[in-house]
Amino acid sequence: MALHTRDVPPLRVQPKSLDARYYNRVRLALLRLGSPLRFELPEVGEADIVLTAEEWYCVDRSRDDLPLMAWSDFQVRGRGALHEPVRCRLYLYHTHAGMLAGRALQVLDRVLARELGP
Repeated sequence: MALHTRDVPPLRVQPKSLDARYYNRVRLALLRLGSPLRFELPEVGEADIVLTAEEWYCVDRSRDDLPLMAWSDFQVRGRGALHEPVRCRLYLYHTHAGMLAGRALQVLDRVLARELGP
């Protein structure tokens, strides 16, 4: 049975500011392709990412979907324009997740660009 981020306490929680392009592309994918979405992140080991409007979480599929990290608590209220960053919280469940978070977002962006097309 796969674990969900609510089943595992995080090691750390950090405030983050997401680049608008990541947030906007995920929102567009959720609107066009449905929710939840799950994609492999081929350049981040055995990681998959699951996307919902409330949370994006990376799991280790080789370890029964053990959570690695999650972006949640997106603060979009009061955001004046689409190009502005989105504040959120990054939940870290693995000791090295902080080093993988930026790479995971870059790979996700490429995967979504391919999925959404021109």
